[in-house]
Amino acid sequence: MAKAFGSILRRGKENRNFFVFRYICYNGRIRPRLFRRSQRHLLVRLPNLFFALVVVGAALDAADISTNYANKDNLNNVINRYLAAQQAQQEALRGARMEVEIDAQLPSLEKKGKLRVLRTITRLGKISFDQIGQFIGDPVVKKEVIGKYLELEQSERQKGSIAITPTNYKFQINAIITQDPQPDSQQDQQQIYIFKLTPKRKAVGLFKGELWLDGATGMPLKESGQMVKSGSAWLKSIRFVRDYEMRNGISILKHLQSTVDVRVVGKAELSANYSNPTWQEDEQASGGPLVP
Repeated sequence: MAKAFGSILRRGKENRNFFVFRYICYNGRIRPRLFRRSQRHLLVRLPNLFFALVVVGAALDAADISTNYANKDNLNNVINRYLAAQQAQQEALRGARMEVEIDAQLPSLEKKGKLRVLRTITRLGKISFDQIGQFIGDPVVKKEVIGKYLELEQSERQKGSIAITPTNYKFQINAIITQDPQPDSQQDQQQIYIFKLTPKRKAVGLFKGELWLDGATGMPLKESGQMVKSGSAWLKSIRFVRDYEMRNGISILKHLQSTVDVRVVGKAELSANYSNPTWQEDEQASGGPLVP
């Protein structure tokens, strides 16, 4: 029996698709001489062809990609609108304040922590944090997880060297989704463009993942992925999801979820919820953008 099984494994390596197909169809019953060699290709190709057709059809339905929207010129226009929206977003958020509620934990050490801070962006674009109330939880979580996150936020993520631009990333369309407006809304249908982002080099701050854009304004709706370089020997990988909400045509960060694999201590998890945006009064103007 062992000799026969070894013979089947060798046949499987020579014709891996045939071996897998036969295994599936016969629930693991080993029949080395069940089909002639001339029949094998037909048996492999038919299910593979059927599976490919099903996958392609499902992908087209799910992606909802229309040739009118997925043509090269339209996609370039969307990317250009996004680049302009980045600048408009940064300018609109100068002088903004938001409350941030941060929950973090080290599951392997059974340590947790919670902190509320006030996030302020000065008129010069500098980010600062002021603690609100008392920290609740283990001080290790505050120092090693929450503290590191706040330091990263203050490191000016939007620097040109790591900004999401065609200079730093390859943009590839993954899907285009059409969302119908709410029954009581006066808005038109929304086109959401989902781009796959591939960094053109490995550098701290760059990530491999997805970017969701509002087609009409180019404003970001979601960013997700994994950092290609951690920047620290203690960090093995960093994965994240950033969700934005639209307010008067401007994208505002609403939620961040991040998972970091840290050597020795294991996985670190962090969740941050942003709320109550307000704008400081400008000494040279009447005030900030009218965003509720």
